[in-house]
Amino acid sequence: MKKIAILGSTGSIGVNALDVVSRHPGELGVVALAAGKNLDVLKEQIERFRPKIVSVIDKEHAGRLRAMLGPAYRTEIFWGDEGVRNVASAHGADLVLSAIVGAAGLVPTLAAIEAGKDIALANKETLVTAGSLVVEKARSKGVRILPVDSEHSAVFQCIEGNSPKSVGRVILTASGGPFLHTAREELGRVRISDALNHPNWKMGRKITIDSATMMNKGLEVIEAHWLFGVAYGRIEVVIHPQSIIHSLVEFVDGSVLAQMGLPDMRGPISYALFYPERTPGGFPAFELSKVGKLEFLPPDLERFPCLRLGYDAGRAGGTMPAVMNAANEVAVNSFLEEKIPYSAIARVIEAVMARHAPVDISSLEVVLSADAWARKEAGEILNKGIG
Repeated sequence: MKKIAILGSTGSIGVNALDVVSRHPGELGVVALAAGKNLDVLKEQIERFRPKIVSVIDKEHAGRLRAMLGPAYRTEIFWGDEGVRNVASAHGADLVLSAIVGAAGLVPTLAAIEAGKDIALANKETLVTAGSLVVEKARSKGVRILPVDSEHSAVFQCIEGNSPKSVGRVILTASGGPFLHTAREELGRVRISDALNHPNWKMGRKITIDSATMMNKGLEVIEAHWLFGVAYGRIEVVIHPQSIIHSLVEFVDGSVLAQMGLPDMRGPISYALFYPERTPGGFPAFELSKVGKLEFLPPDLERFPCLRLGYDAGRAGGTMPAVMNAANEVAVNSFLEEKIPYSAIARVIEAVMARHAPVDISSLEVVLSADAWARKEAGEILNKGIG
């Protein structure tokens, strides 16, 4: 039995991962879970999967969870930064699913790597903010990083069995989100409910906004660079509204492989959890005849400036991707709190990046310092009323 720990168990990826686990009793087991404040969902997960340890956001929530569980459950409950690190390095876990949203996933993912755990990576910010550190640490520890994002899982599956030297281009697909055909002059009047209305995928609020702005694709470009060792000039993005082809790889001989499937995150999650095997998942069958048509369009960088900023940050290197990511997290949160309009998200990010002189990443402290600096700068820009 393969035993797993999940960072972010009550989020969209964590819930889907536990659905996969539930379909394979005797093959997958749960050792540890880390969550935030959603105690009702976490309680149900503990009752069903019986992890040895769990972690929540703080001591108060830990106490509330203990009271909710009662004396019948011997699960150890931790909290805070130390708690999530305990889950990440949990004894007996063969693989850690990193699915905490945002830059908060970096430190526990590094803790899991340090503990020698293979990583199923759904937290793209880990490689965006500290790609060189993470890749080198994984190499030194003999740890495998298995991508869970549907796009990177697709690329991974296409490349599998081929020499890295044979890869010509990596082509990441993007749905275009809810505003693919919205008139540009209308984007300034976008409501939160509009931005959260993704046409194909069911995701958490932050990543759904990133999908709307296409910042998620900018982050994925940087992640692909570190996962597959491909230069930015050989990573392309194409709009594919149907979300059936999850990504493609063009090889140096001109051949192109595409990975296809229904837009269901349980597919790439299952592939990562069972790798290198494949196993029946009990998911809906893919019927190509019912798909109808497959469309492909070039991305409009004026409509989606966040995609351009992702490429800019990746090419600048050093601490710039961490700064871009932190500024985006602040700006998206401000939009969700109705403090700025949707169209101001990209302006905040670009303004913060313009103030930053990137430096090489020599340590985790350098990354965390750049992240903190960017959040402070973004806050100052917002206080001055960039919206």
